[in-house]
Amino acid sequence: MIKNIDEINKEIRENENPPTREEAKQHFVDMTNLLNLKHTFDFDEAYDIGLEIRRRKEFREKISDLEQSVIEVSNMTEEIVHKANPVKHTFAGGCYIREIYNPANELIITKIHKKEHPFFLMKGEMSILTENGIEHIKAPYQGITKIGTKRAIYTHEECIFITVHATDNTTVENVEDEVVCTKYEDLPAGCDALEILKEINLKQE
Repeated sequence: MIKNIDEINKEIRENENPPTREEAKQHFVDMTNLLNLKHTFDFDEAYDIGLEIRRRKEFREKISDLEQSVIEVSNMTEEIVHKANPVKHTFAGGCYIREIYNPANELIITKIHKKEHPFFLMKGEMSILTENGIEHIKAPYQGITKIGTKRAIYTHEECIFITVHATDNTTVENVEDEVVCTKYEDLPAGCDALEILKEINLKQE
């Protein structure tokens, strides 16, 4: 039996074991032929985009759950956290430089980054989990934080981590409002990779 598009979408949303790639491709072919459709995309493009959307959504849900679990288990106040992870703030030449010390064997869940910026691991070794998977880095190391990044970090050693942000602001509070947020909905319009994927134009010709 050929399923209509609403049935297929409902099955994918609600089923933890959605149709296989082969089954989904057959649905795609059947509906295309039945409705005499022409597409600006092929099945593989549409399927891969769907998988990427699902993967990113699952990561965001899981890292949010992990963050809540860490808060509940650690039972540490913000004051204690800041004392264990002291931060040095520097403003120079239109840049805000943030240097943070993290003790060894610490699990850290970061906020969501609203702007692209460089980072530098000056000391130590850490494993970082993002939407793109797990990365193990060791000082000296430099990289780029992309918009929408939220990290789970485990420090294998004492670490010194520096980020540099271009800004016209001159107070720490204002810079933090500019460069990070706690909800993906607060990312600048048109910058969230997940929302961009959802809005990719897959209209029929």
